[in-house]
Amino acid sequence: MKKQDLLKYFDDNLLDKLFGFCYARTNDSYEAEELCSNIIYALIKAAHTEGEIEGVYPFIWRVARNVYADFSNNRRKRAEMIYEGNSEEILLGIAEEDTFDDTAELLTSVHRRIAFLTKAYREVMIMFYMDGLTTAEIAKRQSTSEGAVRQRLFSARQKIKSEVDEMGETYHKPVALDKIDYVFMGTGSPDWGDPSNICKRMFSRHIVWLCHKKPMSASEIAEELNVPTVYVEEELEILRKGENGEYGLLRRLDSGKYAINFILFDKDVLEKANALYTEQLPKICDVISKYVEEHKEEYLAFPYLNKKVDINLILWQQIRKIADAFSKNVGDVLKEKYFCDEPEIKRPYSVFGYVKNGKRYGCGWDGVDGYNVCGFSAAHLSNIYFSRIKAHFRCGHNISQDPQIQLALRAIEGLDITSLSEKEQEHAAKAIEQGYLYREGDTLYTKILVSTMSDGDKLFEISNGLQNGYFRAEAEIVAEKLAELIKKSVPGYLYGEWRLANMLARMPVLNTVVECLIEKGVLIPPKDGIGAEGCWMSVKK
Repeated sequence: MKKQDLLKYFDDNLLDKLFGFCYARTNDSYEAEELCSNIIYALIKAAHTEGEIEGVYPFIWRVARNVYADFSNNRRKRAEMIYEGNSEEILLGIAEEDTFDDTAELLTSVHRRIAFLTKAYREVMIMFYMDGLTTAEIAKRQSTSEGAVRQRLFSARQKIKSEVDEMGETYHKPVALDKIDYVFMGTGSPDWGDPSNICKRMFSRHIVWLCHKKPMSASEIAEELNVPTVYVEEELEILRKGENGEYGLLRRLDSGKYAINFILFDKDVLEKANALYTEQLPKICDVISKYVEEHKEEYLAFPYLNKKVDINLILWQQIRKIADAFSKNVGDVLKEKYFCDEPEIKRPYSVFGYVKNGKRYGCGWDGVDGYNVCGFSAAHLSNIYFSRIKAHFRCGHNISQDPQIQLALRAIEGLDITSLSEKEQEHAAKAIEQGYLYREGDTLYTKILVSTMSDGDKLFEISNGLQNGYFRAEAEIVAEKLAELIKKSVPGYLYGEWRLANMLARMPVLNTVVECLIEKGVLIPPKDGIGAEGCWMSVKK
């Protein structure tokens, strides 16, 4: 076989074995990746020379052993012989000189596979030894064979054998980590990078928990959890870098220790923070009920495009703004009196959360946009969702592929049922069930609230009026106690994220206000949580 054909043998199985060879002989996955890259580079150089190879696999392993010998015996000499810059850049440069066109593609594929193997070897050890999963369960999660998992475990075991021997029989079975769960929330654009996506395994959660209590070093965490330090070191860096390399759940202090990098309330702190709000809610709900009644005609006078509207749909549209008015007042006092000297953190996305306590206060407000659809140059749809209302859609939903929303757009001024095809009539029936449409005779009309985009800045004007002095006295009481709680429970370097702490404290407000207004007869909830309530849109011709 010609040396030029060598790269064609670089399949997943060979790369897995090469990386296992490196992983068993180095200190961590980063060093293993470096060694594996050096072996690949040496093989690529060989593939760009003249000559024949009698046995391809004996040749590959001979090169691998020679590179490892250089790697371990003479690091300085190896550094001079092996390129340590941008490997992909030099490899693509070599590919340009070659006579066959698919070399660059092969090299790119090889490097991507190595990057995957780095993660795979690290994760297989953590899932087996710390999360207690079987090799079959790990294989399913990694979409690989159980044999590949066993091979990775064997190679990884070799690397930490001395540490395991010193610690006795501890690592011959999974470490028993107590279950700990977090509820993560965020504000902003998660596409920029959501660090909570990294914190899925129980091992990760325990490290975050320990660093939440106090800054800790890798060795201190390893001793606390009774696991090898090498696992902790790698996991700490992953949690520090997060999903995008810029924003993680942990930060590295000048002391070298790691500390929490986001607002995280434990069960006790969360309960105290929530109680500060709930103590005031009976008074708040009375004020809201009176305010709604006084401004009912103003709500109904808003220039919606619907044939008919009712106050119930309007109040469900407005409920988030109505319920948030009190916490907005609390936030104003916190800023003015207690955190005025703290620069607020500005980033595309911020995460915050709490230790799961058996309750779920989850709620959301998602919006989607469409352009040049159903005769409108632009359309925007919003919906809110929480315990009483289910979401119609989520962020990223494609209006142009949703026939029910398209019918709602077409039916704003009325849509003749007889003009619809059989398939469209089926979609119309579903749209009626979902609350997008209602029928009068042979005509369909849009049921969810519709306004023009030009009126969008006035949409919540009436509800925002609740922020103007209606709750100031109660807000002063809550803000004083909450500021004290934040300063006791949150590291000083996170004071600039006090708004996120306030969001955690106010979590029971929305559901409590809704239930109170339902009890008072101000709101009527949708049956089974789905209907026109909590969904609306604005359009532009």
